[in-house]
Formats: sequence, C-alpha cells, structure tokens
Amino acid sequence: MKIRELHLFVQEIVDHAGRTVSPPALRAVSCAVLENPMAGRSATDGLQPFVEASVTVGEILTRRVLEALGSRVPIAYGKGVLVGAGGDLEQGAAMIHCRIGLAMRTAIKGGRALIPGNAKLAAPGATLDIVLGGIDDGWNYDAMDTAEVRVPGAPRSDEIVLGVAFATGRPNARIVGAAESVVQDLVAKLRG
Repeated sequence: MKIRELHLFVQEIVDHAGRTVSPPALRAVSCAVLENPMAGRSATDGLQPFVEASVTVGEILTRRVLEALGSRVPIAYGKGVLVGAGGDLEQGAAMIHCRIGLAMRTAIKGGRALIPGNAKLAAPGATLDIVLGGIDDGWNYDAMDTAEVRVPGAPRSDEIVLGVAFATGRPNARIVGAAESVVQDLVAKLRG
C-alpha cells in the first residue's frame, strides 16, 4: 500500500491538574496515511493485502515512535486505525488485529499483554483515540490511558490512517484497582 504521509505526534506533559509531572509523561503516536486500493469494495474481496501492509508499515511507525521517546522506557502501548468512508471497516480491523503487534513487540523485545486497538470509519480530520494498556501487564493501571490525535485532511474516502502509540504512563497516576485474582474470583462466583 502506498504511503501518502507520515505523521509523528509527541505529547510531553510537565504539569497536570496543578501538579508537576516528574519526570514528564510522554505519549508518542506515529501515523501513516495510506491509499486504500480496495475502497468501494467489500472486505470479502480479500484482506491479506491489509494484513501484510500492517507489518511493513507497523515496523516504520514503531521505529519512529520509539525514536521519539529517546531514552524513556515505555510501559504502555496501543494501536488504532481510521478507515475513510469509501472503505470497509474490516479492512482497518485486518491492519490492527492480525499482525501489526508482532512488529511492535519485536521492536521493544516484550509485550506479553494484549495490545489495545480500535478501528472506525471516519471523515477527514476525525479524531483517532488510541487506547493504551500495559506492555507486559494488562492489569497495570498506571499504563491505562488514551492518546488522541488528528491527521489534517485524512483519511480521504479512499484512504486509511494507521497509528501506533507508546507511552511512559499516565501523568501522576495514583489509582489502585482490583487485582486480576480478585476479578477472576468474582467472575467465577458470578458464573456459579
């Protein structure tokens, strides 16, 4: 798939809710605006080109994001895609749910936890909200966050915006949630 544009967004949060964030929290998102060669066609015409492109483009995006973080070690990651109105939502889903995670995990040499991902049909300039979760621990509440970006003028009707995000954690994170074992016990009781 042909790349029309690459974008890199870095958010450095130094103060949040009247409190200094030290060290500053970083969220970095890299996006590619891609042509959708199957715009106007159903996903039943084949999804393999989208899966294959996601690996190649995912490597580029991941490298750019990690370079932007510099020496800071990410604890959170996520991925997302916007499909232009002429596309099929499953084309975007094929890009984020099948193999892009392999490129992300390879680059960080980790990633036992599921990588949050979302796909939506969108008009040019729509918001891409990438949900972030813990890299090795899906129950790491400090990693749970959202990176929000907009790519000017994209996606066009025949385009896809694919995004990869990494972050150093929510600014001044301080909540403690239920442990995984507590949730598992509750679910077991609920199911009888």
